[in-house]
Amino acid sequence: MSEERPTPDAPEPEAADERRAGDDDAWATACAEDLAAEKARRRAEYGPPRVSAAEELRKLVETVADKLSGAQSPLLGAVAGPAAQQVVRQVVQQAKNAVEPVIERNPDVFDHLAAAGGELLAAYRSAVQAQEQRWTARTDDPKRPGGRDDRDEGTGPGERIDLD
Repeated sequence: MSEERPTPDAPEPEAADERRAGDDDAWATACAEDLAAEKARRRAEYGPPRVSAAEELRKLVETVADKLSGAQSPLLGAVAGPAAQQVVRQVVQQAKNAVEPVIERNPDVFDHLAAAGGELLAAYRSAVQAQEQRWTARTDDPKRPGGRDDRDEGTGPGERIDLD
């Protein structure tokens, strides 16, 4: 028999599709709930997530723009105040318009630059600490005349000048 009739207890094809759609939604809902729970657990354990360097730059630009736009210019006086403020607002807006696309296109670049800056700072600290250790570790050197320490020399060799 090539053609089988459906049995009366078999679900209709449309009902099966609806049940599968419901299962897909249930799966997506369960995944979203698990993800939210995991984020809450990590936030409780590690604190709030780090903000990217690009977002920090965006906040800095906004803060500086707000401060510059709202600041009264004591140098220009009351006469040039409104005109000067308008010019400042225009310049600030142009700067924001120039910076925003760069931040949007290259958010990872700012994270890399921040990491590189941190590494440069660590290298500088290491070099300074090493030099400080060399300076503070110097003791009497038998090779130096009189066995004196460098710190005892002052500014350099002195010469007596006869003023008479």
